[in-house]
Amino acid sequence: MGGEWRIATVADLQRQGVLFVEDGNHGEYRPLPDEFADAGTPFVRPDDLKDGRVDFANCDRINDHALNRVRKGKGRAGDILFTHRATVGRIARVGPDAPPFVANPGVTVWRSNAPDLLVPVYLYFFMQTPAFMNQVWAEAGNTDTFPYVSLTQQQRLTLTLPCIQQQRAIAHILGTLDDKVDLNRQMNESLEAMARALFKSWFVDFDPVRRKAEGKDPGLPYPLGDLFPARLVDSELGEIPEGWAVGRFGDMAEQLRDQENPPSFPDALFHHFSIPAFDEGQTPKSEYGASIKSLKSHVPPGVILISKLNPEIERVWMVDVRPGERAVCSTEFLVLRARSPFTRSYVYCLARSPLFRQQIEGLVTGTSKSHQRAQVESILNLAGVTPPSSIVAAFDRSADSLLTRTFECRRESRTLAALRDTLLPKLISGELRVKQAERVVGAAM
Repeated sequence: MGGEWRIATVADLQRQGVLFVEDGNHGEYRPLPDEFADAGTPFVRPDDLKDGRVDFANCDRINDHALNRVRKGKGRAGDILFTHRATVGRIARVGPDAPPFVANPGVTVWRSNAPDLLVPVYLYFFMQTPAFMNQVWAEAGNTDTFPYVSLTQQQRLTLTLPCIQQQRAIAHILGTLDDKVDLNRQMNESLEAMARALFKSWFVDFDPVRRKAEGKDPGLPYPLGDLFPARLVDSELGEIPEGWAVGRFGDMAEQLRDQENPPSFPDALFHHFSIPAFDEGQTPKSEYGASIKSLKSHVPPGVILISKLNPEIERVWMVDVRPGERAVCSTEFLVLRARSPFTRSYVYCLARSPLFRQQIEGLVTGTSKSHQRAQVESILNLAGVTPPSSIVAAFDRSADSLLTRTFECRRESRTLAALRDTLLPKLISGELRVKQAERVVGAAM
């Protein structure tokens, strides 16, 4: 390592005014239950840190009265968030367009106060290296209750700081990969939104039918528009298009019940679709059979996973599994395959539609709020509109191309993320030179 590289503790950098590290309010200053509102300042909890970013769209929010009372943990764009209590080690970078927010007591706000001495993006990547996280795990184990890294313990952690030019170069290289991964995520959100909007228009709002009933053009090219009737009729679900039927969800998708015991194949590599993997960015973990400790459900290509655990949390997963790959999922997921004439895209969009989500939330059983479940047979018996096969096929021609594109984006993101994670420790340690890394990244992009 070059002579310009140095190691400093968090406490040293705080005393020098370079680094700000602060967690959310405890005790009397913490927001009260009646101070949470539908609109207001985001209140960031550990579960809101997902895949290196903060899910501000789904954060709880506090009113101005609570905001004016809290004294700590106020964050802003550009900050880095670190979870230090129970859920330890999640790290997220707050985007440049993020609103001001407040961290809860389990989240620490890290901020470079001197970007000319400590580049914020470099800090974000350094905090993900083994050099940093091994220190975190050592501190987290010093408790008899749950993993916890106090502010005092965080102040003992050390950072490796190359010269500012090196920091900027490392931040640029890794940031380029990270930005592309994030761009793919945004692309996927747009593609899924387009497929779901089409589903809603055709199968929930019945827009083409309503337009024809009003004597208007259905807004669809010929001959597609002719597939839709020109009248709505009454049914047990309310008004539905004439000639369409009411059926069961189980008529549209069958549950696959095959199970697999990964520990029986200790050296085999599995894609493991788990609840935590879904919550942390919908990326299955690659794990050897020996590290998967319990019986799992088999996941073949072309299926949809729907969580029956806490169904108020929307966990619907259109999995990307190729023929010949080993894949398993938590038994908390239903493994569903579309029944003909319905398709994977149709079942996926149906399972994510607001009406379906409302129905499945009404099926929960169990007294523990954190472990409520919907019963499988009740899910399969949910009523739904069943359109003609010709309209389902027309929908699939549009939606499947959109959703298949999301697979391509995710595969590219996994490749880039793996490259980023490989380069990260080598750049931070000085084992790999910046010029060498730039050539590697250039070839991959």
